[in-house]
Amino acid sequence: MMTSQIKMIILLCVMSVPAVLTSQAEQDRWKKGIVEEQFLYEQDVYPSCHAGTLAETPEGIVAAWFGGTRERHPDVTIRVSRLVDGKWTRSVEAANGIVNDTLRYPTWNPVLYQVPQGELLLFYKVGPKPSEWWGMMKWSNDNGKTWSEAERLPDGYIGPVKNKPVLLSDGRLICPSSTEGEGGWRVHFEVTSDKGKSWEKTGAINDPSIWKIIQPSVLTYRDGRLQMLCRSRNRVLVSSWSTDKGRTWSAPETSGLPNNNSGTDAVTLGDGRHLVVYNHVKPPEGQEKGARTPLNVALSNDGKKWFAALVLEDSGISQYSYPAVIQSADGMVHIIYTWRRERMKYVKVDPRKLKLSRIKDEKWPGR
Repeated sequence: MMTSQIKMIILLCVMSVPAVLTSQAEQDRWKKGIVEEQFLYEQDVYPSCHAGTLAETPEGIVAAWFGGTRERHPDVTIRVSRLVDGKWTRSVEAANGIVNDTLRYPTWNPVLYQVPQGELLLFYKVGPKPSEWWGMMKWSNDNGKTWSEAERLPDGYIGPVKNKPVLLSDGRLICPSSTEGEGGWRVHFEVTSDKGKSWEKTGAINDPSIWKIIQPSVLTYRDGRLQMLCRSRNRVLVSSWSTDKGRTWSAPETSGLPNNNSGTDAVTLGDGRHLVVYNHVKPPEGQEKGARTPLNVALSNDGKKWFAALVLEDSGISQYSYPAVIQSADGMVHIIYTWRRERMKYVKVDPRKLKLSRIKDEKWPGR
């Protein structure tokens, strides 16, 4: 009896080996192209962080995010770190929400932008909550080491709400933006031609009773078209198109990718392909929100057909979110994202080495 039980145990163990190997092979397949990954810090002076942003300066990559006791707490400030000799410097406070000796608000959603041959701009928000915040900006003349005094944007403007601005061929800087007031979620675009000194903006491009969208990112096409991808409560990553340099936009539509009602970011690569970092999660039918895990990367040639590339994180613990992505002058792709609200994580990717699989019916291949 004992002998037969032992044989059965051995047989079950042998049978399980291929499954284990397949699982490891599957994990390895979704990491192809990753050159480097590291935390920006192991421990800092604050317990919680969120909403990262990246820019490439003449001296290298700079990152910013907000950190403090918790989101919405008045002690939340904008933190900045620089990638120096392959390591991230200890973060320093670049901005806060202090109004006077007795009044202080939290800061929100920093966005970095490197002006070509110019300053490094830092946009951010101050206020008690997203429906009541206002836009602020600073700039750095030494690649993020020190910062100017804060300036408030004109009333009604908040600058880029989460994702980076895009410089258009006519010299205008288009900032993807949105509002979350009583009228619902609305996307609009704010434009400056003089590095934030003067502004103009579009009206809302969506009817919030139909498409509930915020936090767009902008992709560019060689024929002059622009595409936006944005977070939604509609269970999909929402797309819209412009043929007049962002002045008007087409009716929103599904992009072919799911969205869990969490922030995403996207970038057009030098080879013309488009890369998006997002949670490939479809919330249950009838629900507007899903888990913030896994965190994925997909690519497309035309902004409509998407190909699965990477799984950056995949854990039941969740809260891998709010990515930021840029491509540097050497062709590498750089990503940071919130890691469990405890730390910021950095990933460097060689886009030439990505292995792609077609995404069909909003389903990640093999799952």
